[in-house]
Amino acid sequence: MSFLEEVKTRRSVRAFDGNYPSDDVINELKEYAENITNPYGVNVRFVFLDAKENNLSSPVLSGEKLYVSAVVKKEEHMEEAYGYAFQKLLMKAHQLGLGTVWIGGTMPRDKFETASGLKDGEYMPCMSPLGVTAAKMSVKEVLMRKGVKADTRKSFEELFYNGSFATPITEGASMGMGLHDALEVVRLAPSAVNKQPWRIVIEDNKAHFFEAHDKGYITPDYDLQKIDIGIALYNFETQLLSEGRKPVLSCDKPDVTAPEGMDFVATYSF
Repeated sequence: MSFLEEVKTRRSVRAFDGNYPSDDVINELKEYAENITNPYGVNVRFVFLDAKENNLSSPVLSGEKLYVSAVVKKEEHMEEAYGYAFQKLLMKAHQLGLGTVWIGGTMPRDKFETASGLKDGEYMPCMSPLGVTAAKMSVKEVLMRKGVKADTRKSFEELFYNGSFATPITEGASMGMGLHDALEVVRLAPSAVNKQPWRIVIEDNKAHFFEAHDKGYITPDYDLQKIDIGIALYNFETQLLSEGRKPVLSCDKPDVTAPEGMDFVATYSF
């Protein structure tokens, strides 16, 4: 399956079959987690947590037996690195047949932080359950998906631009630019409450990523929407790599004027 197809077939899962995932699958995922890196060189560590042993649960989940949390220290670009690395792990979980969902708030945070063994200066913005998807969505899951419009996404014209924010890119134009699939995997990426805060300006062989801020997503310790940008960066880079291209990340601010409430994050040259 191509990376684009993997992105298309993945969805946020909140109802599981009630069984612990197979040891072989979890051991493979744990080994994979130990070798995950990100373009920023920020260390992101993963902690696998048994629900029963640690007395953990979430009011928005059902049937889950196992979680994975991701932990990072406070440093420059930690949010982008965090989103990139955790998305890489969760896409691997999807490849292995496991259901996942990004959880950033609907959990007893103190319990999850304690179980994750946080050290001084470390943060655990998000966690995800890991398990086999239930045969049928729960009523709670159906209502949550409806509430955040989980099955809808903004159009190409609302997210992607050519040269400046004055010129939106249509889906048809993206095909002519040879960037349709790379932009589509960004468009389909998960984000907090499905806000899709990423905006991309294409300039020759560069893709400039910007964050469109929504109120209520910046905590005293981290910016949840910048974590979303990290997810988008991972998807974009991985699709380009699958096409044989060689994307390189930089943080040099481009000469692009952004609308109010929007900040530059990173550029991929390809």
